[in-house]
Amino acid sequence: MSSHNDPVKPTPFDIGQPAPSSTSPERSAETTIQQGTPAWVLPALGGLVLLAALVIFWLPTSLESVNTVAAPATSVKSIATAGQADTFVGKSAPAGADASPWSDAQAARLRKEAQEMLAQLLDLQDTLQARGVEQWAPAAFAGVTALAIEGDALYKTRQYEAATANYQQALTALQALRDDMPGELKRRLEIAQQAIEQGDAGAALTELAVAALIEPNSSDAIALQQRAELLPQLLPLLEQSAAAETDGDLSLAQQLLEQATALDPLHQRARSELQRITAKAQSQSFNHAMSEGYAALNEGRFDTAKEAFLTAAALQQDSTEAASALEQVATAQTAQRLSTLNQQGQKDEQQEQWQQAVNAYEQAQKLDSSIVFASEGLKRSRARAQLDQQFDKAIHQSQRLSDAAVAGTATELLQQAKQITPRGPVLEQQINQLETLLDQANATVAITLRSDEETEVMVYKVARLGRFAQRELTLRPGTYTATGTRNGYRDVRQSFNITHDNTPAPVTIICTDPI
Repeated sequence: MSSHNDPVKPTPFDIGQPAPSSTSPERSAETTIQQGTPAWVLPALGGLVLLAALVIFWLPTSLESVNTVAAPATSVKSIATAGQADTFVGKSAPAGADASPWSDAQAARLRKEAQEMLAQLLDLQDTLQARGVEQWAPAAFAGVTALAIEGDALYKTRQYEAATANYQQALTALQALRDDMPGELKRRLEIAQQAIEQGDAGAALTELAVAALIEPNSSDAIALQQRAELLPQLLPLLEQSAAAETDGDLSLAQQLLEQATALDPLHQRARSELQRITAKAQSQSFNHAMSEGYAALNEGRFDTAKEAFLTAAALQQDSTEAASALEQVATAQTAQRLSTLNQQGQKDEQQEQWQQAVNAYEQAQKLDSSIVFASEGLKRSRARAQLDQQFDKAIHQSQRLSDAAVAGTATELLQQAKQITPRGPVLEQQINQLETLLDQANATVAITLRSDEETEVMVYKVARLGRFAQRELTLRPGTYTATGTRNGYRDVRQSFNITHDNTPAPVTIICTDPI
């Protein structure tokens, strides 16, 4: 079934001569009419001819009139009137006297195209008006309205093709406005952000109101809205900070700016001011720390100077001045330490504390291997420290002097020490003490050994005495061990001491415990 809007084409009615056929029903009907036509056949044929004429000439005109009235029945609101009045495009001028079914069908098609274009135009108009187009693009929107009014005028005079062109041009312009909405939103947000940076909350809120119409759920607009609402709290902090800087109170200025950036971390002016004030305060603190460090360095308070210069270096990590100052502290501290060690080494030498002198000179040499006093001091003190250790060992282990070899070594040590000039009181005392110990160690003492003539007796490191009843031995002072052995008896061992100032009691060595 065809639509009532489709162009109506005339239906041809050709009366042809039927082909002869002896067997077709049509042929039979024709034969019947020729033989004898009933009276009702001719009036029926006349009615059919009249009906065909009505279909050909009257029906297309009737359909066009119906379409013309039915099309605007929806009462479409024209964008050209911008809400002032409804335009009913169906009230067009009547068809010309020379209208034909074909031209009327073409006009109906063009009128339908114009109406469809107008419907798209009105849909997009409603969308843009809901997004506030009359506020952010009033001139462009007025131009679209003018195009639509011209289209309406053309439509009313049945110039449908020209009207469609106007509606298309208006639709293209609205589409351009729709496509430009992201850019317009961005522009409004940029203006609002600039107003916030300039402290103009009113201008920012005005732009953000328009941005909210363009994109109600814009997260950027919401964030800027919040920032704009914080300006009444933020601006006084900036003013107070500027006043504090003028008064020379950079610490207070920095605190106020920190509060401002805490309110709005994205506020560029607050952030830049905080960076500037922070750098200025750091520079001031740096200069103060450097001055304090140099004052302490000049007074020889190296620890205080070093702490001050380290503070300055922390404030300006790339400062060559602070690094150079720290090197000066290290150099001065080293020089002082070397001087102290030199004095300590010389004092230890005077007091004949030779090992302590060695320690002092070795520490100095570790600080500076090229230092002269350390190398010369070590030559003097190391030899005397070794001699002092040998004297100390010989004196405190005097019992070892009972060994002739040990006593001989001690005698050589004594002779070496006596050649040292000048000798201090400590070395003089050591020489005298070792001489006395050697005299005592070299003295001999007579001791009596008794046995049973059955026990084999031996004194370690002295002699194997064999069996006897009593023997006399002359021994150097010291500790000795005697052993006795006898077949069938357990061995015996006995230690005894001999001193230079005491006559020892007889020592008995007898095996008495049978196995």
